[in-house]
Amino acid sequence: MIRKAKIEDIKQIQNLINNFAKQDVMLPRSLNELYENLRDFWVVEKNAKIIGCCAMHISWDDLAEIKSLAVAKNAQGRGIGRQLISACLNEAKGIGVRRAFVLTYRLDYFKKLGFKKVKNSALPHKVWAECINCCKFPDCQEVALIKKLA
Repeated sequence: MIRKAKIEDIKQIQNLINNFAKQDVMLPRSLNELYENLRDFWVVEKNAKIIGCCAMHISWDDLAEIKSLAVAKNAQGRGIGRQLISACLNEAKGIGVRRAFVLTYRLDYFKKLGFKKVKNSALPHKVWAECINCCKFPDCQEVALIKKLA
């Protein structure tokens, strides 16, 4: 079942994300950051367990970031990631966002969903608001992609 995240989901969300962060395929998230951004998150729950999560975070005027997409290894390949991204994009459209971006190591996955590669410098608000404080800055290997929303 896909739904908006609740406070009681946060520790499971963190475990899911940070398991992938340990493999260096996404950035880790602190409990503090997750609680502060709870309203950004969508989750997929099965048998009282969070098996997927994704966040839509407003970045600027008409721009939102899709971030922290994680699906449990044993639940991958079932379209859960696509459902989560779709929920985030639909929410973004519903509040008037015209473009969504991702920073990812999984370039091909997001290209299949209609995102187009851009230079990271095309996202100055992201770079100077968050990236500059990241432990991987300025040598980040994540790729920026943007999708125009109808």
